[in-house]
Amino acid sequence: MQISIESTDQITNIDGVPVRVWKGVTAGGVDCFVMVHRIAVARDLDSSEFERELSEQVEPKASTTSWPNS
Repeated sequence: MQISIESTDQITNIDGVPVRVWKGVTAGGVDCFVMVHRIAVARDLDSSEFERELSEQVEPKASTTSWPNS
């Protein structure tokens, strides 16, 4: 399965862990949501482009009590 995802400004909690909510779409066109706790680049790779793109993401809003928020 392949999914393209885009960061949102929403934060929620899954099992007591704060996670950012990402909007996604599968290769077949099915809309979905992805909850991301951590994301990283392997230590032996150049992460400068990744860090630049990450810094351009919208700041998260305060943690939501219910999900999804529309």
